[in-house]
Amino acid sequence: MTAVLLMVAGSIGALLRYEMELAVRRRTVSEFPRGTLIINVSGSFALGVLVGLAAHRGIPTTVVVVVGTGLLGAYTTFSTFSFDTVSQAGRGQWRAAAVNVGASLVLGLGAAAVGLVIGQAL
Repeated sequence: MTAVLLMVAGSIGALLRYEMELAVRRRTVSEFPRGTLIINVSGSFALGVLVGLAAHRGIPTTVVVVVGTGLLGAYTTFSTFSFDTVSQAGRGQWRAAAVNVGASLVLGLGAAAVGLVIGQAL
């Protein structure tokens, strides 16, 4: 049953990522991959909250696996982040590539930490 729930959650996460990317592209005009950054940072935050809740409120392991691995694993995207960064570097946009890496790491880790604190406090 967990495998089926994982597949369903993964499908939902992929659709959410797609819709979020489209929404960001409609609202911004930039070669900087803002959609990917927003998706990965918000997913890191949500995973932090989930882990905090699991550690301090006894969320069942199945829920953590389905939501964390399925939904959020499909929602966030390391491969797109990597592709965006390599593409920027390939076009000679070294500064944008470096900003993308730095912002993704700092904001993603920060969002996960804030989410973890919030999850522990709930």
